[in-house]
Amino acid sequence: MARPWTATFNVVMMAFSAICFLAGAAITAYWVANAFTGAAAGLALGGGLGLVGLGLTRWERTGGTLHYTPNRWLVLFVTFVVSARVLYGLWRSWTVAEAGVHGTPVVLAFGIPESLAAGGIVIGYYFAYGW
Repeated sequence: MARPWTATFNVVMMAFSAICFLAGAAITAYWVANAFTGAAAGLALGGGLGLVGLGLTRWERTGGTLHYTPNRWLVLFVTFVVSARVLYGLWRSWTVAEAGVHGTPVVLAFGIPESLAAGGIVIGYYFAYGW
């Protein structure tokens, strides 16, 4: 079981990560349209999933400790979202490089807002769950 100061430290660090994530997305939005919107939407969706995850978590009190088991299907879904986005990014990179990009900047061909949204889901989920 985590000590209270450890749990507080984790939540503070996740909040710091979310702030840095949004700041990076805001800077990226200068070059890539919808980067900040994708990141913010991902954080919001992840936060909602984290709250759902809390409701689906199994809590057990044994002796003087409290144990919890997160819902495995929800954790699997969050993991799948990130894995699918990484695989899609690799596939998209391969097809764009193979076909060549004509008339569009290369950085726009890789779906950066969607990648930021997937990352935001993870950060939002763990922030809400840790809170």
